Amino acid sequence: MEATLCGGVVCVAMARRQHVTIVTTASLPWMTGTAVNPLFRAAYLAKTGDWEVTLVVPWLSKADQMLVYPNKMKFGAPGEQEAYVRRWLEERIGALPRFNINFYPGKFSTEKRSILPVGDITETVSDAKADIAVLEEPEHLTWYHHGRRWKTKFRKVIGVVHTNYLEYVKRERNGYIHAFLLKHINSWVTDIYCHKVIRLSGATQDVPRSVICNVHGVNPKFIEIGKLKQRQISQREQSFFKGAYYIGKMVWSKGYTELLQLFHKHQKELSGLKMELYGSGEDADEVKASAEKLNLDVRVYPGRDHADSIFHDYKVFINPSTTDVVCTTTAEALAMGKIVICANHPSNEFFKRFPNCHMYNTEKEFVKLTMKALAEEPITLSEELRHELSWEAATERFVRVADIAPAMPIKQNPSSSQHFMYINPDELKKNMEDASAFFHNTISGIEAARWVFGAIPNSLQPDEQQCKELGWRPQGQ
Repeated sequence: MEATLCGGVVCVAMARRQHVTIVTTASLPWMTGTAVNPLFRAAYLAKTGDWEVTLVVPWLSKADQMLVYPNKMKFGAPGEQEAYVRRWLEERIGALPRFNINFYPGKFSTEKRSILPVGDITETVSDAKADIAVLEEPEHLTWYHHGRRWKTKFRKVIGVVHTNYLEYVKRERNGYIHAFLLKHINSWVTDIYCHKVIRLSGATQDVPRSVICNVHGVNPKFIEIGKLKQRQISQREQSFFKGAYYIGKMVWSKGYTELLQLFHKHQKELSGLKMELYGSGEDADEVKASAEKLNLDVRVYPGRDHADSIFHDYKVFINPSTTDVVCTTTAEALAMGKIVICANHPSNEFFKRFPNCHMYNTEKEFVKLTMKALAEEPITLSEELRHELSWEAATERFVRVADIAPAMPIKQNPSSSQHFMYINPDELKKNMEDASAFFHNTISGIEAARWVFGAIPNSLQPDEQQCKELGWRPQGQ
């Protein structure tokens, strides 16, 4: 930062590009939204050339890697995993823009089916580069955070809420009680650690200082598939040879409960339906057994990459899930030129503008729209709507709502008591927030309190092996 005297006022300008640190809760090869979408966000922000970008992802022990990654895949060192991640990305977007990948120590919680940070992950980025932090799943990253306060280290902290945790918790035993507590904890931690929060859709919990905007795009491969289908249609070639399908992690909460209930209740009306389900997960055997009991042609297959050629020729994508925030596979299906049948739900609000997206409010509407879709052809996607699905458009939306556009010179009167960036005029509110953050930091440092609230035991600091693998040296050691 440089300051010069200009006509009696101080002109303050950024002398270097700002640094954006994107911290997320998962990494490839785990094919989950919080592994894939932050990776694309990092690449496309770096591609603009306006920021230096670092993506920060969890590093797991070999035992946890075998629990999380497909086909018991494991890496001996962070560099091996980084190389895998970069190859995967390059296969999808071509030449890679320059950005860094750092790792923080994490542990896999079998109870939560998610990775939780270990130690103070603010240490993964030097103070000299602590300009803007993007916390992908801010509540998840801060539930048990014990260390330097994000707002203290970084000039601006943006949270991006990916997951409808309350909906998942409600499906558990005593779910509504747990959801009530979790709702208040989520509001508390996002308030004390984030300057602004982006909710991908209205399906997520409302938290302080939040806005709703879908800042995700689709893998460019899906857009290319859609263009190919459009060319086939324009040349009067048959472009879709198969009927209906659904792809998603095979756990009941990912829409399989709703889907099989609809099929069970309306087997007679859906007698001409041929449906194929693709997914892998802990409920796969139960889903397959339930599907086999139906008097419908419903077949179940292991999960695949949605870009696999096996999916190109399906015409109709049916997704009744209401636990997603913004369903990535729905966006991918629309990009490929397919007809989508989904619930009229806040998680699908972004897709209402797409003519091939048909939403139902009742079970009868589901049956009617499904049979109609099987009998008609998709509408050609306009260039404008195709762009809306892209990561270029998603990045534009993110920069706008996060308000992180490259800074212009700012004039400031030297006699003013106002500081350069982000001063809260309400000092009382700021003091209360500081006290709240101090309280959270205190209890998050007590092992017994962490255990009561669901943290993994002994997760205040990484173990010796993780430290060795990462070259990680926690502050004070």
